[in-house]
Amino acid sequence: MTKAEIGLIGLGVMGSNLALNIAEKGQKIAVFNRTTSRTTAFAKDAGALSDMIVPCETIEELAKAIRPPRPIILMVQAGAAVDEQIAHLKPVLQANDIIIDAGNANFRDTVRRFKELEGTGLTFIGMGVSGGEEGARHGPSIMVGGAEESYARVEPTLTAISAKYNGEPCSAWLGPDGAGHFVKTIHNGIEYADMQMIAEIYGILRDGLGMKAKEIGEIFHGWNKGRLNSYLIEITANVLAAEDPKTGRPVVDVILDRAGQKGTGKWSVIEAQTLGVPATAIEAAVAARVISSMKDERLKAEAAYGIAAPKLGKEVVADLELALFAGKISAYAQGFAVMSAASREFNWNLPLPTIAKIWRAGCIIRSQFLGTIAEAFGKDASVPNLLMAPAFIGMMKEASPALRRVVARAAEAGLPVPALASALAYFDAYRQGRGTSNLIQGQRDFFGAHGFERIDAEGAHHGPWGSGAE
Repeated sequence: MTKAEIGLIGLGVMGSNLALNIAEKGQKIAVFNRTTSRTTAFAKDAGALSDMIVPCETIEELAKAIRPPRPIILMVQAGAAVDEQIAHLKPVLQANDIIIDAGNANFRDTVRRFKELEGTGLTFIGMGVSGGEEGARHGPSIMVGGAEESYARVEPTLTAISAKYNGEPCSAWLGPDGAGHFVKTIHNGIEYADMQMIAEIYGILRDGLGMKAKEIGEIFHGWNKGRLNSYLIEITANVLAAEDPKTGRPVVDVILDRAGQKGTGKWSVIEAQTLGVPATAIEAAVAARVISSMKDERLKAEAAYGIAAPKLGKEVVADLELALFAGKISAYAQGFAVMSAASREFNWNLPLPTIAKIWRAGCIIRSQFLGTIAEAFGKDASVPNLLMAPAFIGMMKEASPALRRVVARAAEAGLPVPALASALAYFDAYRQGRGTSNLIQGQRDFFGAHGFERIDAEGAHHGPWGSGAE
């Protein structure tokens, strides 16, 4: 019997869809699930693809079914489950076999697993996969970190199953050890910011202008035909247009306003802070989800303070598209700045133009202007921040006044727009040649004798206020 090209462990929704995608692309795949009945049912339900699937009842059987060096994808819950699965695989694998963690792993766990496998003969790949269930089945964006020779073994399979943008595969090797999972983490952080800013615009239209879901959906549908063309804008229009079959009301109106999160957004904020890179729009988006979970407290606060009575005119609608566009640019600039810093910190040499390219299709944050980002970093790799790329300087000069007006009007009306406001504040702070931190340095020197730099002399200096606070 012809051996499978690759193996997969974990036949949940994502694992099953990824396995079917691999089989559909002509790559024979061996599969294993801890519950044997699930493996049997999966192979049976594969229909015309069943000939490309080798169901295995044990880990040993799985290993024997794959052509060496044997790559095995883990589609199990991030964390301890991955470590447990690696421990189960070690005794049945041989030198140069490849364990691939395709879950939403913390990149620091991925780096640790690389080190733990050193000297065992086994190799490891940390692989970020974006696109949700649909992407896994029909073409995700794939971000790979690991040894380049390990990637070479699985590249034909990953290229075949990835999303395509104008024929180019949205899959790439991005660097060693945790590079792929780090990039996926920042992808998710940008996703948080993008979704939050869209929700804030929705809130202005719903609460500030009293518009109904269907009408708001039509606005987003129109925006998707222009500069905001993206997957998230597209599905926002679809969500707003959907009706609840039980009540006949818009589905969005019967959804509880409490957003969940699985940790990647929080990780992106933690890593940005650790690297000393401001990612304020992402931070605001993560915080907004936390506040959303405080439903009971918010209801009590509304009773205590009263609800805002917004007074916004229809003229604000004309600014919303550009405001969202400016906020989006600011969030992407922050995300790419974090990746650039991580590249230096961990000696990854992350290819920023390639990252933008493989995000153009398949992933959740795919959008029209990722091509412009790829082009900007491709023309000048030394650009310190996306906001300094000539193309984006022009776009922000056009769009930022609308963002300023929208944030100001929302604040006056009592409408929360934390991510849009943070994006604006980041932009304003970044472009201010002389800020206000001179006062902070004076305060720090006053109470802690920390010293400060002078504008007219080199070295560290102290003020005339003595050695500390009284």
